Amino acid sequence: MHETGLAIEIHRIARAVADERGGGALESVTVAVGDLAAVEPPLLEFAWRAVVEGSADAGAALIVEWERARQDCASCGEIAERAPGSWLRLCPRCGEPLRVTGGDALDVLRVVFGDGASGRERGAA
Repeated sequence: MHETGLAIEIHRIARAVADERGGGALESVTVAVGDLAAVEPPLLEFAWRAVVEGSADAGAALIVEWERARQDCASCGEIAERAPGSWLRLCPRCGEPLRVTGGDALDVLRVVFGDGASGRERGAA
């Protein structure tokens, strides 16, 4: 399950951001995950909980913003008639090749952490 490795790296990045700004425990981390990133959000969230459990960041939320990939035909526009997780090579309407756009995100978007002394929100990056 490579989601565990991703969760460890997300935690490392978020912890570095909070530490650079003198912050305390993480409260939430928002990540963008795309259709094409080969990441299962429920597994990533499960791995995140395991990574932060027992640490100063225990209870920090991982918020996943899903980025859908699109299939577009030069003639017909967006082709939405596909099952989730499946990809068409040719347009079902006109037979032309399809182009896939978006959905490749795997980024840390926002880190919210508390003030080390009081536990209140200090900052976000």
